[in-house]
Amino acid sequence: QVQLVESGGGSVQAGGSARLSCIASGYYWTIACMGWFRQAPGKEREGVTFISFGGGDTYYADSVKGRFTISRDNANTLSLQMNSLKPEDTAMYYCAADQRACRRSAQPGRIANRSDFDYWGQGTQVTVSS
Repeated sequence: QVQLVESGGGSVQAGGSARLSCIASGYYWTIACMGWFRQAPGKEREGVTFISFGGGDTYYADSVKGRFTISRDNANTLSLQMNSLKPEDTAMYYCAADQRACRRSAQPGRIANRSDFDYWGQGTQVTVSS
């Protein structure tokens, strides 16, 4: 089992930055893929970015490319640096991990499927005001 705990987030003005962190515990060394999803009110949870722990490959949703950066800080900590934030980035952000290799979603417009991740954090809110 793997447990995930997110931190960071909060309220920020449009154009500003925020940094999220996710710490994994339990059998964290078994994680092969880890990343972030977000869910805005009334919308589906969507994949934002994820990283392969094997080769370090990273994947980003088109909506955040060039603004968000995912990084693995150490063996059990993941970070998400979010710059140039927009009001449409407002959402609950969830850390997700899986023991299987990262794989892109076959669905158009998606980089990841919820079903491909077995472990989830409780979420941390990011609110961007205009």
